[in-house]
Amino acid sequence: MPHQCVKCSKIISAGSKELLEGCSECHSRFFFYVREEQLEKLRDKIIEIPEKDKKQIEQDLRAIAGIEEEDTPVILDFESVRVTGEGKFELDLTNIFNKKKPLVYKLEEGKYLIDIARTLRDNPNYGDLDVEKFK
Repeated sequence: MPHQCVKCSKIISAGSKELLEGCSECHSRFFFYVREEQLEKLRDKIIEIPEKDKKQIEQDLRAIAGIEEEDTPVILDFESVRVTGEGKFELDLTNIFNKKKPLVYKLEEGKYLIDIARTLRDNPNYGDLDVEKFK
């Protein structure tokens, strides 16, 4: 199954050494998992995210996941709310009600919005945002 680089949107085939060594174009180690049937849709719809925002997102994800080494690849493959159309959603109730995970909204294939603030605000177990609690 293919993957997409989070930084430059390059499509990387399954089993490629780039998944372990980093994207050959931008050297990022963050990848979205992509289903074969959605590959063509992704190539047509590329959303540009400012470089400053990309770096902040990467830092936040590494902190939450407890990944300290910059050389470790991160592959994002999760969702709890899939937006299927205007006002239409598919819900993964198990993930939504699991308070150890943030809410994840799938905006389109390969694009997610993670509502970390709401999850932390609604769950007193996260207290003072100590990153160690996410490990």
